[in-house]
Amino acid sequence: MKIIDTHIHLSHIESFQHTAKNISQVNYTHQGLLDEMYHSGVIHSIGMGLHEMEGGQGFPDKSAVTPMGLDLLKGSCKQISLCAGINPYRLSKGDLHKLERVLLDERTVGIKIYLGYYPFFPYDKVYQPVYELARRYSLPVVFHTGDTYSKRGLLKYSHPLSIDEVAVYHPEVTFILAHLGDPWMLDAAEILYKNDNVYADLSGLIVGSEKEVERICAIPHYFDHFRHALAYGDSYDKLLFGSDWPLVPLIPYINFIKSVIPAEHWEDVFYNNALKVFKKL
Repeated sequence: MKIIDTHIHLSHIESFQHTAKNISQVNYTHQGLLDEMYHSGVIHSIGMGLHEMEGGQGFPDKSAVTPMGLDLLKGSCKQISLCAGINPYRLSKGDLHKLERVLLDERTVGIKIYLGYYPFFPYDKVYQPVYELARRYSLPVVFHTGDTYSKRGLLKYSHPLSIDEVAVYHPEVTFILAHLGDPWMLDAAEILYKNDNVYADLSGLIVGSEKEVERICAIPHYFDHFRHALAYGDSYDKLLFGSDWPLVPLIPYINFIKSVIPAEHWEDVFYNNALKVFKKL
């Protein structure tokens, strides 16, 4: 079965480097990603653009450029695409012109907004020019939703219910809830069910090594909220596989997602839905 991983990282972020080395035990390099893709059947990955400035506080970094890219990507690689990252503190006319140029690149397949990491709701006026560019170029917008991988994140900004207003007022734009809003998955499922233009990826639900994936999957009731949301939403045509690599190795995470998604929906969740949403693939 062919797999498209719609949510990976390939940027020099200190916390990701630490996690890869000490927690998930993956080789967090361009070649390390390609090796895991080869052995897991992943034929294409989409990287979420991200930067932190040297000498700063680390991500989320107010001074990071817009658009944020994949600074560990080596050369031109047809197997890896970009969702250009947005820093809402850097959205001047000049920044927006730079963003538009990146969106015209064939390797750029979407836009990534980091709700919760930056203290702005998705319906804040600061993001309106970004949505207009997404509409103009028929590119999806991926929102971080749910728990943040930073103690400095503010969760009220990353709750999936706030996406409803954006989806209603921007019906021509496709939006993706990263992480299915975990732990607010039932709320996220309602947003998918209600809004035709909203999808979700299933990335980042476990952080850790293969042994940690096995341990968490064996805990009774740990993923009851996930299974409840899947049953309630009944929207397998709107779910996308993503891993959040390097936070977890690919093969055990793929097997985990297979264990909760009915086999008759694997082709859609792991491949077909990504082609439908990311039209430049």
